[in-house]
Amino acid sequence: MGQMTPNILAVVDTTVLIHLLRGDAVAAQWLATQPRLAMTSISWLEVMQGAPGKRGETRSLNLFSQFDLIYLDEADQLWAMQQMLAYRLSHGVSIMDCLIASVCHRLQVPLYTHNLKDMVRLLGPDLVVNPY
Repeated sequence: MGQMTPNILAVVDTTVLIHLLRGDAVAAQWLATQPRLAMTSISWLEVMQGAPGKRGETRSLNLFSQFDLIYLDEADQLWAMQQMLAYRLSHGVSIMDCLIASVCHRLQVPLYTHNLKDMVRLLGPDLVVNPY
């Protein structure tokens, strides 16, 4: 997808993807009611890192096919770096959270996540949504 991003309505965080991979019925019902959503390349990497074997990779790739994939650009990375300086020591915000949040910051779209504490700190309450 590169620099051109279609009309993304919202981004799902890794927490939501993990619930879906674990077969969470509430997460699956929620997803079925949503328009096409996006995920970041960072969430792709996080999920694949934890995928159990080839079978886990295949299941993850099948799930990913339901989402648009958004890559970070230079501005995203610079923004994430600023957030790390602001919140790593004081609040323990992780690099991955900063990178995922950076896409939502740039696009000004909501992030569906269960990591409310860190993501609200990074994005503010208007862009962070507990999906279910």
